[in-house]
Amino acid sequence: MRREPRHQIVVEALREEIVSGRLEPGERLIEERLSTELATTRGAVREALRRLEHEGLVISFPYRGSVVLGVLEEEVHEVLIPIRVTLERYCFAKALPLLSDDDFAELGKCVWSMEEAARTRDLKKIVEADLGFHETVLERARRSHALQIWRSIAPRIRAYFLRYGKFRDLAVIVEEHRELLAALQTRDPAIVLPLLHEHIAVGNPQRETAPA
Repeated sequence: MRREPRHQIVVEALREEIVSGRLEPGERLIEERLSTELATTRGAVREALRRLEHEGLVISFPYRGSVVLGVLEEEVHEVLIPIRVTLERYCFAKALPLLSDDDFAELGKCVWSMEEAARTRDLKKIVEADLGFHETVLERARRSHALQIWRSIAPRIRAYFLRYGKFRDLAVIVEEHRELLAALQTRDPAIVLPLLHEHIAVGNPQRETAPA
């Protein structure tokens, strides 16, 4: 069996520590200490931290190293979700007449990936398929500035989903996207946009989190 690259093992270990809350927001991630604790090289730790920064779980500062990045519910609900609603309503409406059969096949593949991930409780894979579904539609809208903004917030969305998605019924995520795909195939904005708004603004991981 082929072994995973060292940095991937470190990514998975640190990601679990962060999304579980065992590594708290603001905590420093020191390469030397992590390499000792995880019995790996500093190079593997450095590459892992770069990957986690892309996912929105870690942030790096010049001369200060990396720290765990918090996922604040206030930021998500007051900033990220409203931005997502605005961007995606605009881009989905523009994309509707441009979506091809190949595009629908790609979206169907994303839903299939979610189904497979839900069966195995693989949260990371379902999050990646979820984001891939939405980005596929945004790309087809051919609105480069909107796509650029969406990609700039995608790591924070990913981090939030990874943190709170573990409290959700993953089968519900699959069903939401199956319904959204069926709506897109009608090419009717009056059907798609209300469902999209509900999916983003209401159908988010925090809705089914454990009681605080």
